[in-house]
Amino acid sequence: MTEKIIILDFGSQYTQLIARNVREMNVYCEIIPFYEEVKEDETIKGIILSGSPSSVNDENAPHVDVAALNAKWPVLGICYGAQLTTKILNGKVEKSSSREYGRVRLSKVDTTHPLLKGLSENNQVWMSHADTITQLADSAEVIAQTESIPVAAFHVKNTPNPLMGLQFHPEVTHSENGKGIIKNFVVGICNCSQSWTSAGYIAETVANIKAQVGDQKVVMALSGGVDSTVAATLIDRAIGENLYCIFVDNGLLRKNEFAEVMEAYQQLGLHVKGVDASARFYKQLEGVSNPEEKRKIIGNLFIDVFQEEAHHIKDIHFLGQGTIYPDVIESVSVNGPSATIKSHHNVGGLPEKMHMQLVEPLRALFKDEVRRIGRELGLADSFIDRHPFPGPGLGIRILGDVSEEKVKLLQDADAIYINALKANHEYQNIWQAGAILLPVQSVGVMGDERTYEYTLALRAVTSVDGMTADWAHIPYTLLADISNEIINKVKGINRVVYDISSKPPATIEWE
Repeated sequence: MTEKIIILDFGSQYTQLIARNVREMNVYCEIIPFYEEVKEDETIKGIILSGSPSSVNDENAPHVDVAALNAKWPVLGICYGAQLTTKILNGKVEKSSSREYGRVRLSKVDTTHPLLKGLSENNQVWMSHADTITQLADSAEVIAQTESIPVAAFHVKNTPNPLMGLQFHPEVTHSENGKGIIKNFVVGICNCSQSWTSAGYIAETVANIKAQVGDQKVVMALSGGVDSTVAATLIDRAIGENLYCIFVDNGLLRKNEFAEVMEAYQQLGLHVKGVDASARFYKQLEGVSNPEEKRKIIGNLFIDVFQEEAHHIKDIHFLGQGTIYPDVIESVSVNGPSATIKSHHNVGGLPEKMHMQLVEPLRALFKDEVRRIGRELGLADSFIDRHPFPGPGLGIRILGDVSEEKVKLLQDADAIYINALKANHEYQNIWQAGAILLPVQSVGVMGDERTYEYTLALRAVTSVDGMTADWAHIPYTLLADISNEIINKVKGINRVVYDISSKPPATIEWE
């Protein structure tokens, strides 16, 4: 069985970074909300308590029984987790005289302690907290300080299992050797074997799908993206011809995408039925400008088309989905259970409507891990390195009402943009890129004629997982070439702009 680290989430913006650090060590981990019970399990090797925007002194502060957890496993508290541990042990946590935020240097580092092994005396770390530990419990002792903070790291003596706390965030890149500290805990203190590999995950997942599905049938919607393609390939490895895939052309795909993806699926040996429903989507979207209404129309009609096609297949009991770990995490509120699943899940309530069980082979993986699994499976780079694409497709990249003519305009412009990024070796450095057709027309000059045509916005961001993103610094000369080619070749667009907003405060998509 796969050994794992449990991360209890108190709402920190950095919780996923902790998980990614652990996963990169070939150690499996799971994030669960602090209010969920950690059930005793021989595969659990240790517990990490995350940070939080809350104060441990708030009346309704998030709380867990640290002593009970520590009776079973080693525990590391980070920021809020360290402060909560201190308060539970009768130490003092008080509001800082000024918010402690940013880079600081450690001092008086006890490098003989297993947690801080390999650190230098002047190691840089990242602070982000409004409270500070002013007095440790009698049973605890300091193992690192900073110039202004008397307790930057501590450990508790005479405990059933190791119990430690850090007031800084080792999981962020600003903390030098932060990954080393986490590795000291995960590998050195919790004794994890670092045996969670892509090959092992594939073998385990295929075996689990076989056990779950047996000789029954699975139906699955494919999008052409990396998640659904890798998920379908894993399911195909497990059950072969009993997997039935449906690829719906909603008329809002990239240029030539339907034909190209169908051909690629054929080469993969997947059993896929292509359905051209573009006319139905265009008709229902006619005259609709509200972004949320467009999303609902596209999502609901997709479900209708998929359900119609699925009903042609007899005795289906399972629905395959390319759900990945961020989808799972984001559908749960740290402040309490949430009934809201992300609206972009492209099959919505189908499992209940069609009385099917879910098969989700990627449910435990981050996006970059999905790509590693895809490479291990031997999928082509055209699938693995493909940028994320919104479920509603170009429907939310055309601001305002959607028409077949506008879709054609945007497809042509977007193709020029993406092809230029690939040809100039920029595509692989970008998390996501796309063109947005704005509901704005402006005056231009083409030859001796004045024009009054659409404005196109280009968007490109760099990111690790899409949770936060920065605008991509594409060379000006390349942007100029792309702009010129679009304006010269796409009749109907006479102005191109580049979006330099980061997420937050902006989002990656405009709608």
